[in-house]
Amino acid sequence: MRRADHTVDVDDPAGERGSAALEFILLGLLLLVPIVYLIVALGVIQGQSLGAEAAARHIARAVSTAADDADARYRATAVLAAVSDEYDLDDVDLSIGCTPAGASCPRAGATIRITVRTTVALPLVPPVLGLDELASIPVESTAVQKVSRFWSER
Repeated sequence: MRRADHTVDVDDPAGERGSAALEFILLGLLLLVPIVYLIVALGVIQGQSLGAEAAARHIARAVSTAADDADARYRATAVLAAVSDEYDLDDVDLSIGCTPAGASCPRAGATIRITVRTTVALPLVPPVLGLDELASIPVESTAVQKVSRFWSER
């Protein structure tokens, strides 16, 4: 009796051997690239959100403890510059408001409302035909701080 060394699989023609591994690699890459991009984009957006929140919070604290209007403006500018450098914030829009309105800000007993707005450009979007502006995500953060009722300009 002679034993056959080679077995032939009638369900798998010789032309399709090894194609499952190739399909797995191809489909894996097609699914992996968008998932990695999504993770990177969400990380960039989260970093900018944390920066805007930190800027609003720290500016509110700095302005509420300022000695006068000029010191409050100086502190707000200094804190915004430091936080912008730390978190790489671009094109930051800062608005400062007081409640009740009508008098100078800050003042004794007032509530200071700081709003920081910025936009996050998504990674790898080229600045062609304004695509970088279309692929920008707006981020806004607001902080509120009460000024001491014993605060007075010195």
